[in-house]
Amino acid sequence: MSDLPKDSSVPGEQFEPRQTHPSEDYTPDPSKSLKLSPARQRLVDDIIALYSCEPTVERVKRYTSDCVYDDQFVYANDRYKMAGQWFALPKLFKASKNEKYQIVVDEPGLIQFRNEQSWTFKIIPKTATINALVSLSLDPATENSDFIQVKYHKDQANDKDYSHEGLGFSFKKWQADNVMKYMDSPEVKLFEADKGAAKEAVKTYGTGASDGKAPTKDL
Repeated sequence: MSDLPKDSSVPGEQFEPRQTHPSEDYTPDPSKSLKLSPARQRLVDDIIALYSCEPTVERVKRYTSDCVYDDQFVYANDRYKMAGQWFALPKLFKASKNEKYQIVVDEPGLIQFRNEQSWTFKIIPKTATINALVSLSLDPATENSDFIQVKYHKDQANDKDYSHEGLGFSFKKWQADNVMKYMDSPEVKLFEADKGAAKEAVKTYGTGASDGKAPTKDL
């Protein structure tokens, strides 16, 4: 069971799920997918639509104002920055297709699924298919409602977790801090007030291995 906070007023940084994996293989097997409640399934459907270059204001509202999004290329620590990322995707990619996914964890406060997504670039006629583990830490105030929101969204494509240190992290935080400033998007502007959401200092771990507070889990 997850040991995530039960207090919705706690900033998103405290809702980070951490894990290492025995391998880098996150290939989904839909036949083994756990069945979600209708409300949780609608949440996952909206998240997959966002991955698939189909952003809407309502889908971005799936995140709390103080959310954190954390992947190989981005560390966005409020919903304004998060909106900038989702609405930027269709400008960067010609298409993004969800090939398949597998729900592997369905717990109070946490949904995790293996996801396979194919990305076709606009400038370079090339398609890349990536398998990753997606972790959604849920807002305690809405997790039992019809419209569940996310406090922390992690996308992990490697066996190791993120250390949140070094030049690579500095770049992914810098770009998340700045992308939305250069977007002429009324949809993104709707979330500008969220830049004042509660934040905490980025949690650093020294390493993304299991000794960096990321226990090994075979998901």
